[in-house]
Amino acid sequence: MSQTQIKFADIKPDTPTIEEVTAEYDKINTALDKAQTKPAKEEVLQQWENLRRRLDTWSAMTSLNFSQDTTNADYQKAQSYSDRLQPKLTALEIAMKQRLLDSKDRPELESILGQQAFSLWSADVTTFEPAIEADLVEESQLINQYVQLLASAKIEFRGETLNLSGIRKYTQDSDRQTRYEAEKARWNFFSQNQTQLDEIYDKLVKLRHQMAQKLGYENYTGLGYKRMQRIDYNEADVASYRDEVVAKVVPLAQKIIAQKAEKLNLDRVCFWDEAVFDLQGNPKPQGDRDWMLKQAQTMFESMHPELGSFFSMMVEGNFLDLETRSGKAGGGFCTSFPTEGVPYIFANFNQTQGDVEVFTHEMGHAFQAWQSRNLPLIDYLWPTLESCEIHSMSLEFLTWSQMDKFFGEDADRFRQIHLAHSILFLPYGCAVDHFQHLVYANPEATPAARKEMWQQMEARYLPWREYGDLEYPAQGGLWQEKQHIYCSPFYYIDYTLALCCAMQFWVKAEEDFEGTLDEYIALCKRGGKAPFQSLTKSANLVSPFQSGSLADVVTKAQEFLAL
Repeated sequence: MSQTQIKFADIKPDTPTIEEVTAEYDKINTALDKAQTKPAKEEVLQQWENLRRRLDTWSAMTSLNFSQDTTNADYQKAQSYSDRLQPKLTALEIAMKQRLLDSKDRPELESILGQQAFSLWSADVTTFEPAIEADLVEESQLINQYVQLLASAKIEFRGETLNLSGIRKYTQDSDRQTRYEAEKARWNFFSQNQTQLDEIYDKLVKLRHQMAQKLGYENYTGLGYKRMQRIDYNEADVASYRDEVVAKVVPLAQKIIAQKAEKLNLDRVCFWDEAVFDLQGNPKPQGDRDWMLKQAQTMFESMHPELGSFFSMMVEGNFLDLETRSGKAGGGFCTSFPTEGVPYIFANFNQTQGDVEVFTHEMGHAFQAWQSRNLPLIDYLWPTLESCEIHSMSLEFLTWSQMDKFFGEDADRFRQIHLAHSILFLPYGCAVDHFQHLVYANPEATPAARKEMWQQMEARYLPWREYGDLEYPAQGGLWQEKQHIYCSPFYYIDYTLALCCAMQFWVKAEEDFEGTLDEYIALCKRGGKAPFQSLTKSANLVSPFQSGSLADVVTKAQEFLAL
C-alpha cells in the first residue's frame, strides 16, 4: 500500500463481541493442537497475530473517539462497552500466552517469535486472573470519570471561557499579574472539585490494592511494575536512580531557579513564575496550526527524507488532531492502528512554545511506530514505555537546529528554555514517581495524608517551590492535575529515564548530527524487540541505572546555560 492511500476516514474497525472472539480463539487453539510442523505453527500464530491487531485497532479508535469529544453520547457508550469487554479479551489473550509459555515446543516457538515476547508474557500472565475482571471494569470507569471531570472545566478568565489546556497560555504570560491570576483561576477549578478528585483517587488506590492482593502481591507496587512490563530493572534500581537525580540534578535545578529570579528581577521565584524564564516571556510559534504544519514539513524534509515522507503521509491522511476545543480530553498522546500500520497524533495546541514541544514529542512516537510497523509481532510494534519515551523526547532535541522555522529570532531563547525546562522536569518526574510508591505502600491513607506525602516529595525534589497564597497546591494538591497519576500508575518515571537518554542524543548531535540521527532512526526501527537497557545499549547510550549516567549531561547543560 502506498503511503498516500491511507486515510484516517477509511479506518472503520468492526466492533467485536465476546462470542465472536471466543470462537476465533477456539479455532486458533484447535489449529495449534493439530500443527506439527514449524510452518504450520507459524500459520496459526499469524492468525492470532491478525486477531490481536484487529482488536487493538478497534480499541485504539474507540479510545481516540472518546478523547476527541468526551461529551458525545455515542462515544461514551462505545467507551463503556470497550471498558466492560476488555477484561474478557484480556482473559482470552492471557490464556493463550500461558499456553505458549508452558508449551513443550517453547524453544521452537521462541525461534519463531523471539525471546523478548516470552519475557514480556511472563510478566503479563502475573497481572490477570478472572477474579479481578470486575475490578478492571471499575478501574476504567473511575479513570473515565476523572478524564471527563478535567475535560469539563469551564474557567472564566478575562472575558473568555477556557478549558484546562486553554488557560495554560495565560499561566505562561510575560506579565506576572496575568500569570498569577491565571493560576488562581486554574486552581480554583481543582478546589471546587476537590471532593470528587479525592474520592476518585481514593477508590482507585483501594481498588488497585485489592486487585494486587487477589493476585498474590503484597501491594499494588509489584503489580504496577508488572503491568508496565518492567523486565530488566526493579524498584531498587528506580530508587537509586531517584537518589542520583537528587544528588546531581537538584543542585543544577536550584541554580536555574536562581538565574530565573535574576532575569525576572525577582527576590524570589513563586510557582506562577516557574513557567517563564525571562522578562520577554516564553517564545511563541509565529503562526497558527496550518502554518505550523507547513513549517514542520520543511523541517522534516531538511532533516531526513524518511522523516519528510512520513510527515506528509500523516498530514495527507489526516492523522493529526492538534487544536484544543470544548469537551476534548486534555494532554497529548500518540496512538496507532496496527491493522493499517499507521499512528495518530492527538494534542491541544494553545499558542505557546509547548505546542512545538508536544508536537515534536508526539511525532517521535509516531515516527517510531511507523518505522516498526512491519515487525512481525504486535508486542514489538511499541517497546515498553520508558523506551517509547526515548523516541519522543529525543526528537524534541534533534529538531533543535530547525527551531528558527517556528520561533524566528527567538530560536536561541527557545533552546535555552527547553533545556532549562528539561533539567527542572527531572526532579519533578521523580517526585511524581516517589509519591506513588508512598501512596501504594499505604493504601489506607486518607486524602489529607496523601497531600502531606506530596508535600514531603516537594521538599525533597523541588525545594525551591513557593506557592504564595495559591491555597490548593500549597496544601499539597498539585499532583491531582497530573493525569498519569490517576490513569497510568507508575508511568511517569519513564519520561525522566528517557530524558536522560534523549539528552545524551543531544550531546552527541552537537558533535555529529547526521551520525546521531542515523543511530536514532536505527533505534526507532528496533521497536520493542528488546528490553529497555538492551535498547539503550544498542543505540550507544548509557543506561540511567548506571551510576554516573547523568554526569556528562549535567556538565554539558551547565555549560550551555552558562551556570
